[in-house]
Amino acid sequence: MTSPPPSTSAPTGPPSDGHPPVRRLKARHRHEPHRVATPLELFFDLCFVVAIAQAGVQLVHAVAEGHTGEGVLNYAMVFFAIWWAWMNFTWFASAYDNDDVLYRVVTLVQIAGVLVLAAGVSRAFEEHDWTAVVIGYVIMRIAMAAQWLRAARSAAPPESTMARRYSAGVLICQLGWLGLLIVPEGGRGWLFLVMVVLELCVPAFAEGGHPSSWHPHHIAERYGLLTIIVLGETIAAATVAVKSGIEENDALGEVLPIAAGGLLIVFAAWWIYFVVPVHSYLRSSRQAFLWGYGHYLVFASAAAIGAGLEVAVEQAVGKAHLSTLAASAAVTVPTAVFLLTVWTLHARHFKVGVAEQLVLPTAALLVIGCTFLGDEAVLMAGIVSALAVAAGVALTARRTERERRTAASAA
Repeated sequence: MTSPPPSTSAPTGPPSDGHPPVRRLKARHRHEPHRVATPLELFFDLCFVVAIAQAGVQLVHAVAEGHTGEGVLNYAMVFFAIWWAWMNFTWFASAYDNDDVLYRVVTLVQIAGVLVLAAGVSRAFEEHDWTAVVIGYVIMRIAMAAQWLRAARSAAPPESTMARRYSAGVLICQLGWLGLLIVPEGGRGWLFLVMVVLELCVPAFAEGGHPSSWHPHHIAERYGLLTIIVLGETIAAATVAVKSGIEENDALGEVLPIAAGGLLIVFAAWWIYFVVPVHSYLRSSRQAFLWGYGHYLVFASAAAIGAGLEVAVEQAVGKAHLSTLAASAAVTVPTAVFLLTVWTLHARHFKVGVAEQLVLPTAALLVIGCTFLGDEAVLMAGIVSALAVAAGVALTARRTERERRTAASAA
């Protein structure tokens, strides 16, 4: 797919009063140099992680009380609302962020929406009351539709048509989401699935004739930043759990292996995600959208690792009503999902040879196998994850040296 022509109205500097001027919302250049995340985007991410943290806390409670299936389902539903609103803002901002007053105000409305959603997460899990979650989501999405309408007013066809399609698709979908508040509880799951499919189809419908001018390096950075923040939240959640286990139950011996294994898992997750320059892979909208959609599993599994570590600690100190096997799986399953998804989305595109390609899938299988190792399951899963990093580094170094020698001999 070809990228849109460069914008002829690049943002200018702020006026002398220090406030960004209100201007037409023009598309930014697809290959604009030095395109990086803005302070507003970073603030946006931090506010969204509040909702992710709330979902993780409720997942811990559900699993620890033996309601694993229901807890995972509720977590998946809440996380979709958070992720999809974040992702839509991110791609829009990559194409149209001009950082003026109106843009900032509408973005703050979206932040308010996610905070409303976060406030309703516990009631959604515990009482099946999705009112606040739905209202918060609708607030975010209506604000997003307003941004697209503003972009449409500033553009000429076919770009304006694309923007209007986005706005119309988003607004129509909100009617379906509001239906979650009135349908019987037994039908909510089916309506949710229908609405997920419709939401996922909006970008394909809108950009069928004209792609938005998202920036590959900016998109890769934005996804990487949220990955870092989510992994940081995982570390924070696990630290609180370990601190509680030590102070309240005097169980240093029980929680230390979990803490060590969890730290290795998170360090390995960070290393594996950022070892490849994925922005060079995002050359078309089709590649980028599939990569972006797949990050639902990356973000959800990264956050779930933290919840799993909390569950493992609570089980180790006798506070959780579940088996050692189930507590171990709460860590190993999301870890394996993270490893396999990262490999599928972008790591495999930079691996050369069978040995390099097999490192992460093999590590994912071995991590699942660690589930059955009893009290040492989390520690062993961490060691496997660290070994996967070491193997990847060694294989890459060997290939690089071989290529260097080949080039030197050819010269």
